[in-house]
Amino acid sequence: MMPDRPFWRSGVTLAIVAAFCTSLVALTWQLTADRIEENRKEWLERSLQPALAGLFFDSPVTESMITVPPPHELPGSDAAIIYRVYAGETPVAALFVVSARDGYAGPIRLLIGIALDGEVTGIRVLEHKETPGLGDKIDTSKSDWVLQFDGHSLRNPEPAKWAIKGDGGQFDQLTGASVTPRAVIRAIKQTLTYFDANQVAVFAEPPKLDEAQESD
Repeated sequence: MMPDRPFWRSGVTLAIVAAFCTSLVALTWQLTADRIEENRKEWLERSLQPALAGLFFDSPVTESMITVPPPHELPGSDAAIIYRVYAGETPVAALFVVSARDGYAGPIRLLIGIALDGEVTGIRVLEHKETPGLGDKIDTSKSDWVLQFDGHSLRNPEPAKWAIKGDGGQFDQLTGASVTPRAVIRAIKQTLTYFDANQVAVFAEPPKLDEAQESD
């Protein structure tokens, strides 16, 4: 019968195996990190496109992000994200990621696109917990309800008409749901008001270009 190997030898073997696995994971991460980040940016760029319908721009939207810390005059109590959109060095539009806090089932995360002239270029719902079959129709996968805001501004209609028709406003509500559309419309109007008052400040900080773009 062979004697048992000393305990320390087993420990050394395990340590060597662990070190090898750690090195392998680190090497794999180094080889794939750039590609993962590139894929993340490509996905984010694609997800922002629907709120910029009909606009010409030639710079990556994700390269021009700024954050507005609370307190601020945008919807929601957390930090708001703004993506500035440019054609060359000329501002074209701004994309706001904000939260309507007064949804029926909780906050509604919105992507609101506004052109330089103050018109809505597109609205998309990024996250919500609204009631299936009722409030969830704010999502474009359920209905085209949010598309009715495209092309409108604070002057079209006038501010008093930024409400559902049941409240004397211009916009359609959702059958069986009024709290959810009220929350979305308030958030859009509030964002339009902020942009109207702070457009210069929004575009005051130039976009941060990477070295490759600067050398082009």
